Amino acid sequence: MRERNVLGGPLDACGLDPLTGFFRDGSCHTGPADVGRHTVCAVVTGEFLDHQRSIGNDLSSPVPQFRFPGLVPGDRWCVTALNWLRAHHDGVAAPVVLAATHERTLDVIPLAVLQEHAVDVPADPGSLEV
Repeated sequence: MRERNVLGGPLDACGLDPLTGFFRDGSCHTGPADVGRHTVCAVVTGEFLDHQRSIGNDLSSPVPQFRFPGLVPGDRWCVTALNWLRAHHDGVAAPVVLAATHERTLDVIPLAVLQEHAVDVPADPGSLEV
């Protein structure tokens, strides 16, 4: 069975450049080895990256041994649900791609909170109301 996103649909890929995910496969899926629950597909901002560094989670510096290139604003990255929620409480949450955010995120973050920061765009942007 395919993994689901927070909206109940199939889990979309989060990012391929840089290649994200706990398993470095582009997806925010999770499993028993992912104790940090890297399930939120975030579009990182400079403010979010600064906040993460301030709480001891440096996402900007490369760590080649973990195939981590270091992030720059605009990158899509699977971040831990708890760190994203902390950023939300501190007023610096990164935008979230709901279709690529794993349903297990809802164990930590309410859907309404994620929706406040959603940046999903439908496949047909012409369907958006003006």
